Amino acid sequence: MSEQLRQYLATLELGDGETPPVVDLDLYFAGNTDEDSIAPNQWGYGRPPIAQLHELFRGIAARPEVEKVLVGLHQDWCEQDDAGGFPPAENVHIFTSASQEKVEGWIAGMEADGVVAGWPYGKPANAPEPSDGYTVFSVCWD
Repeated sequence: MSEQLRQYLATLELGDGETPPVVDLDLYFAGNTDEDSIAPNQWGYGRPPIAQLHELFRGIAARPEVEKVLVGLHQDWCEQDDAGGFPPAENVHIFTSASQEKVEGWIAGMEADGVVAGWPYGKPANAPEPSDGYTVFSVCWD
């Protein structure tokens, strides 16, 4: 894991049972070559390589109707950090004024299980609120 990501995660004050944190798209993906860190069950079965996923999500983040893209960590993210590995991610959250149908089109080919409106496991304590007119859509893998 990058030192910058490690330092950011160390600043978070999370209690037991809280929704895992979110991290900035580039903070999560920059330097990440661990193919099992996100959607490991789809890796080798159609999910693009992690570097390509990063570029695809960067393209989404650059769209004029997108405010922000964040990566939601998996509930076991602390265990990986303790083991020195890269923290596993559960989903990617897109703050956008676009429709769910449009967002689903953006993620075609990622082998995701779909897009859901809102936060699948509740809003993480460190997640910002979307601006007026924007909705959070979450890209989910099993």
